[in-house]
Amino acid sequence: MAATAGADLRFRLALLRAPGVGPRTYQALIERLGSPAAVFAESPADLSALGLGKSTLEWLQNPDWRRIENDLRWLELPGHHCLDLGDAAYPKALREIPDPPPLLFVDGEPAALQARQLAVVGSRNPSPIGERMAGDFARALVQAGFAVTSGLALGIDGAAHRGALSGGGLTLAVAGTGLDQVYPRRHRFLAEQILDQGGALISEFPLGTPPQAGNFPRRNRIISGLSLGVLVVEAAARSGSLITARMALEQGREVFALPGSINDPLARGCNALIKQGAKLVETVTDILEEFAAARLPLQAAVYREQHEEKLDPECHALLKYIAYAPTSVDTLVAATGKTPEAISSLLLLLELQGYVVSASGGFSRIR
Repeated sequence: MAATAGADLRFRLALLRAPGVGPRTYQALIERLGSPAAVFAESPADLSALGLGKSTLEWLQNPDWRRIENDLRWLELPGHHCLDLGDAAYPKALREIPDPPPLLFVDGEPAALQARQLAVVGSRNPSPIGERMAGDFARALVQAGFAVTSGLALGIDGAAHRGALSGGGLTLAVAGTGLDQVYPRRHRFLAEQILDQGGALISEFPLGTPPQAGNFPRRNRIISGLSLGVLVVEAAARSGSLITARMALEQGREVFALPGSINDPLARGCNALIKQGAKLVETVTDILEEFAAARLPLQAAVYREQHEEKLDPECHALLKYIAYAPTSVDTLVAATGKTPEAISSLLLLLELQGYVVSASGGFSRIR
């Protein structure tokens, strides 16, 4: 059910669909005239004096109420919600950005929007390594107590959602379409998994909104607005992920980036962000320490102590062979009988979760 109910919601939905009315105009009209219903009761002459265009005036005089009834029928279905900017369930962090969505459509658990969130974004066409890193970081982040937020796109976004799910945590997907559809279509099953694990699909766009190019920068400000920070995994020099990072900076959020080779086109966006002041990230501990330094209620060392027993059994077994002095991969191969490739994969997971660090001659255990 909708958090905002009754006739007021009906008029809010109608105002949201008015052509030429974005978040700021929406709020300005309500603040000036007192309520959504009052906007529709205002005379054409008075509305015109407010600077509204012809198509907006025509809609406000004769809205397509069939669309609104369709919105209301969708909201009657289990798990479907509409959060108004003034609702207690509306996420506080998002409310504080310069142009918060006046309405948020939510499919799933609204309480998930209140979780401490970290956005993970990047290329739609990542390298296999980049895709794996996105999943590994997302998994480690949810195990550290974050929810992972992304845009349900192909590539890094999808890998981040799947990594969070594999770590048993919450993940939230912000859509650039109406929630009556999943874009891209191949992520329908992923969307179902997000809901099944207690997460949510979110959109500011009314039902029936197609995946138009202009929708995605608007979506990106919600991804960053919901989050304490944004991690960019791979991004070309001209990338939508860089728009998300820029919006994060404008909203006062932290920006993190994974560095890459100067010869790799997919690393150029991340390297540029680092040159501009984003925090260079090599392990998830780099992110956790940034928030610990800001005195947020998350300490990397405490996390490691509380969650060491929850490590993947293979990682936990390998950790016993790693000394506080550098331990070589060859030593670990000899001790465990595993292949160098398997050892390297397990070491990556341990490093991402902050148990070991790369050192001259091998890997050293942190604690």
